[in-house]
Amino acid sequence: MTTIITARHASPIGEIIIGACDNRLYLCYKRGDKLQAAIHRHLCRHLSDNDLRYMPGTSDVIRRAASQLDEYFDRKRTTFDIPLSLIGTDFQRAVWHSLAEIPYGATASYKELALRAGNPGAVRATASAIAINPLTIFIPCHRIIGSDRRLTGYSGGLEAKKFMLEMEAGINRLTGSGV
Repeated sequence: MTTIITARHASPIGEIIIGACDNRLYLCYKRGDKLQAAIHRHLCRHLSDNDLRYMPGTSDVIRRAASQLDEYFDRKRTTFDIPLSLIGTDFQRAVWHSLAEIPYGATASYKELALRAGNPGAVRATASAIAINPLTIFIPCHRIIGSDRRLTGYSGGLEAKKFMLEMEAGINRLTGSGV
């Protein structure tokens, strides 16, 4: 049985669930995320643990992750240095590593990310790997946009995605101007 310690953390995009086990971050997603159940099934399958449990609490990793999220939302941090547990197939991990390489304030399309992940013909598979990302923000799937440069799906909601992209671009949401 695997137990992931979880904590709730307030943020400008809503409450975030942070989860850690074995001194590594396993989860970071917006509470109410429409893919929460799918992420749980994904972790159970790849951990070979149908008895995966969650226990409220805290740990050093959770405290550090919460602090770094606060710094991110305060525009004081553009990268993270929390040890992450990337649980998935080789292809999913390749996609997530490619996502993590998209710089703060930049975006890429699903097609561009498939190319970066080494499989340019796997746009749909890339989109599926992005959708099951259990470490949003730390693995910045909000930086993926459509080939037409429009905002596309985000499990935490398009408003949260728009907020983070505008924040990273330095746009003041109240005035619409750069900060």
